[in-house]
Amino acid sequence: MAKYKAKEEETPLLFFVAGEILRHEEFEEGCRATCNGPYDGKWSKTMVGFGPEDDHFVAELTYNYGVGEYRLGNDFLGLTLQSSQAVSNAKRLGWPLTEVGEALYLVEAPGGYHFYLVDKDQPHNDPVQKVCLAVSDLPKSTHYWSSLLGMKVMERNEEKKTVLLGFTDTQCKLELYNIGGTVDHGTAFGRIAFSCPHKQLPDLEALMTKENYKILTPLVSLDTPGKATVEVVILADPDGHEICFVGDEAFRQLSQMDPSGNALLDKAMAEDKSDEWFAKHNKQKASA
Repeated sequence: MAKYKAKEEETPLLFFVAGEILRHEEFEEGCRATCNGPYDGKWSKTMVGFGPEDDHFVAELTYNYGVGEYRLGNDFLGLTLQSSQAVSNAKRLGWPLTEVGEALYLVEAPGGYHFYLVDKDQPHNDPVQKVCLAVSDLPKSTHYWSSLLGMKVMERNEEKKTVLLGFTDTQCKLELYNIGGTVDHGTAFGRIAFSCPHKQLPDLEALMTKENYKILTPLVSLDTPGKATVEVVILADPDGHEICFVGDEAFRQLSQMDPSGNALLDKAMAEDKSDEWFAKHNKQKASA
């Protein structure tokens, strides 16, 4: 799964692209592992996808109640999914579509994030085909993701300056694109996350220490009220892309689809008076 920031009020507008609400959770203070970015105070996360988190790519939409907007960088280059239904939904709703290839459309989600829609029947498995990240040194990044993190190189395209990687043939792929310059992460603090057997986390942390790569958050336990406690290690690749590895056993408990997720999200949006509070006190929400 991958995580990026978006205003919670805008979440329903992503449904025509991103499937269904899988779960929604509210937190009263900032995450110890900066899951909501380096921000204190109340926040929430909403998991959106086409199926269960244990075998589908999902987007984690994070809303910080006190932040009004984020500055996007050039780090996250887009998410590609195959769904003629998503294309039809966008047209029906009057959402701007730009044709950028044969049966391929670009759509911009709230907050400026790019989605690429393949106008073909949605497959039976996960329709999310790939996530594209910008890198400044393609060989170095490929070595990091393949030799150290264990992803398989599926395809190299020297003309397009891309490398496609994945853990298995059936999962969403990661595409690295060489932008030939510095990768700017802006202030949204996106993060790619994977689950792995719990026993592998200490070894992964030790490997990164040995190879002298950055560890943003050493092995730590994170609590979710009323749900499972998970352990995570958060790394940074050569360009500073945040990568979270979470213990699979506890994550499978935490990530169970919540039938009340949509209702909880609706309730949270209806009760969110943060804009009114800032207006009443003649203040503006912070721009991250």
